[in-house]
Amino acid sequence: MLGMTIKSAAAACGGIIRPADIIDKPLGSVVIDSRAIAPGDLFVAYKGEHADGHDYIKTALNKGAACALAERVPEGVAGPVIVVNDVQQALEKITAACRENLTLPIIGVTGSVGKTSAKEMLWSVLSRSMNVHKTDKNLNNQIGVPMTVSRINEWHDAAVIEMGISNFGDMSALAPMVMPHIMVYTIIGHAHLEFLGDLEGVLRAKTELLPLISPNTLLVLNGDDEYLRKIQAPQRKLYFGLGEDNDIRALNIHSPDSESTACTIVYPGGSIDVKIPAFGRHMVYAALSAAAVGLEMGLSEREIASGIAAYHTVGRRAAVSHSAGITLVDDCYNANPDSLKSGIDSLMSLPGRHVCILGDMLELGDNSPAMHSDCGAYAREKGVELVIACGELSRHTAEAAGERAVFFESREELIKALPELIQKGDAVLVKASRASKFEEVSEAIKELK
Repeated sequence: MLGMTIKSAAAACGGIIRPADIIDKPLGSVVIDSRAIAPGDLFVAYKGEHADGHDYIKTALNKGAACALAERVPEGVAGPVIVVNDVQQALEKITAACRENLTLPIIGVTGSVGKTSAKEMLWSVLSRSMNVHKTDKNLNNQIGVPMTVSRINEWHDAAVIEMGISNFGDMSALAPMVMPHIMVYTIIGHAHLEFLGDLEGVLRAKTELLPLISPNTLLVLNGDDEYLRKIQAPQRKLYFGLGEDNDIRALNIHSPDSESTACTIVYPGGSIDVKIPAFGRHMVYAALSAAAVGLEMGLSEREIASGIAAYHTVGRRAAVSHSAGITLVDDCYNANPDSLKSGIDSLMSLPGRHVCILGDMLELGDNSPAMHSDCGAYAREKGVELVIACGELSRHTAEAAGERAVFFESREELIKALPELIQKGDAVLVKASRASKFEEVSEAIKELK
């Protein structure tokens, strides 16, 4: 944590150092797993559902942690420990103090869909001309963001930080820890509606930080999103999208093959022909946001095109593979109605019979059955030849898809039936929320002969 020591961290959070006569030391990264401790790290002792971090303070200190942040000092621990009433609140205050020490440009990324793709695209583009730190994996919440900020070092020229929320108040908590110079919004969509209620609620929650950050922050907004167009804030706004009223937009969108997307990015000063090594029309938006930030930060057209071309798909986000004559679009990292419809649109651009294997979309609130039905009807209207659904909520998807749908009570039954349902030449989209464990379905398809 740049500029932070044991004593300055304790002062920032109002904690008490035990023992009081410790030798002050600089703090390294925030770590919550004692097995991952490196010398100088700050070990944060969270009390979880299955384990209590306080039981591992001694282990962390023995492995070289500079200090622990905890709500009590366990018996046998000699310290140093910063003792606080609430570990989470204390960590947020320490991280906010660390952020005040940082002078490099920070780009925040949020939205209901496409945060990680945008973050990775931004990193790929900006890395053409600078050393860029980024959020690792899904460390984007009130625990992950402090871990991300703590790993910014003096050799970094910029940082891209993903900011994920699930409820009101979450973004307000993240704001002081990130304080972005540029804030990217991907889309306001149907995610976490169980807590946020509706799209207006999503917009309110995602924009909580705007009154808390500098009026000089640049907002890079998806101008095709009607809710993001509603934002009234003092910050300067730069819109990207496909519509003609955007500052930066894409023309001539096409797929040279099943594993890439190409387009021309047009902006007031010129145009850039780009090839995105990833499947799906939604990837154009990620490229546009990265181009917008890249241009703002002084990158050349060549650097932007090169950075977009160097992008790598992360995990099971629309990852395309070919096996036994089948084109598989493995997009089972997560799902909501917006990302599912986008996935269907992209699937229909592929040759062959179009098959959707769909599981439950979670955290959609009281209207979840209707949203699943709507997605089933969307698949039918778009011409999907076969919808294979599994899950209690996905029963509504299958019913709305009509005679083109097959429903299974369990994932095991679905996998067993795959050899009879999937044919050579099919283009298959697999999509569901992570809890549905549809990666097992994707792996089963890859094993088909």
